[in-house]
Amino acid sequence: MTEKKSSVGNFQILAAAMITSFMTTFMSSALNLSVPSLESYFGVNAAYVSWIVSSYTIAVAAMSLPMGKVSDVTSRRTVFLTGIAGFGILSAISIFAPSIGVLMLLRALSGTCAAMIFATNNAILISAFPHSVQGKMLGYSVAATYIGLTAGPVAGGLLNSTFGWRSIFAVSAAISAAAFLAAFKAVPKDAPASHVSGVDTAGIALYISSIVLSLFGMTGLGSGNTAPYMLSAGIIILAVFFLHEDRREKTEKNTIMRVSMFRQSRTFTFSCLAALLNYGATFAISYEMSIYLQVILGIPSGKAGLMLITMPAAQALLSPFTGSLSDRIRPSVLASIGMGVCAVTLMLYSRIDGDSSVFYVMTVMGITGMGFALFSSPNTNAILSCVSKKDYGVANSIIATMRTYGQSSGMAILSSITAAVLGTGTLETSPHADILHMMHVSFITFACICILGLFFSLARDR
Repeated sequence: MTEKKSSVGNFQILAAAMITSFMTTFMSSALNLSVPSLESYFGVNAAYVSWIVSSYTIAVAAMSLPMGKVSDVTSRRTVFLTGIAGFGILSAISIFAPSIGVLMLLRALSGTCAAMIFATNNAILISAFPHSVQGKMLGYSVAATYIGLTAGPVAGGLLNSTFGWRSIFAVSAAISAAAFLAAFKAVPKDAPASHVSGVDTAGIALYISSIVLSLFGMTGLGSGNTAPYMLSAGIIILAVFFLHEDRREKTEKNTIMRVSMFRQSRTFTFSCLAALLNYGATFAISYEMSIYLQVILGIPSGKAGLMLITMPAAQALLSPFTGSLSDRIRPSVLASIGMGVCAVTLMLYSRIDGDSSVFYVMTVMGITGMGFALFSSPNTNAILSCVSKKDYGVANSIIATMRTYGQSSGMAILSSITAAVLGTGTLETSPHADILHMMHVSFITFACICILGLFFSLARDR
């Protein structure tokens, strides 16, 4: 009877992990559809509105690792529930945002709460299941992530056009309430996973500064004179952070990240680098295909949005299977195959022109989704298999950081290529040949990044 209750409790934890994985990606992808409405409502330009998205992703990248450490030394359950509650409350407050500046601040705070969720949900999930099925459970969590990405553009477009941009925040608040109730009931109380004393405030300050400066620098490379200096400062501070953490670990003091995790495990280090490069190479695909379908082929936004579902739908359908497969087949092998598939499809995107058929485009997107499903869950399983339970929070935070940092880097690279090819021209006024040239250059660049990631993926187990 006790075993049955435990099994039911475990699957309730799976449900809580899946709801939180869904709601964070749903919100971010749904809100993208309301950017034109926000631009018109607040009377600002598109570049300014884009910081609503950037402020969220930068906050997630900067706060994931500190929140992972906090969860390891306090309580993962407390951090998890606080993140869900904060995300829901901030979504509700955002409905009444009086200005774009306030909304940007609320999105940055929401990113901090999302970091609390990302740092704990998968750590709590795999702690509740035996090692033999952890990959399968991670596959379900990843599938929920891609269901959020799939449903977000469709639901966001309908909500925005029918009820206005505020309705997206209202739905997010409602989903957060459901997630909090599910998590509060399912996740058991826990003791600290890591018994340490003191807080590494210098390490936290160095880490957050390095992430924020480098991402702000990369995002502004195409438009700001100070951007290269910010990027350089961020990289230098990141190097200082690693030296600081290494010195503290050797003297047995508290750290926010054990540098030895990278030094002692080639698999852990190369798996993290593979994740960073994969997300950096693939994140801009949907954005560029949206431009291609609407601007080059002249397909209405509603129909284009439905076509763009192809890639995340394939990811959502296959992720539970690939996650389960990674429990039986070496995760690094599956992840490397997935990375290779992504590299091939990126080259196929670079061959698209004005005469390419919609069927061809959707087929390539579907294959990309299959490749990413082969990579994501097994790669996460490979990373978490390298650390002990007490480091699950930090390791999961590093995965979240690799994802968001890679995504932000990918968009920064695309922005720089767009500025170099199109100059001051807009998508509406630029010749189609120039837009296609911009796409070709960017996809070849991303394919090269993915091939570099494939090298790390293949070399991790040598």
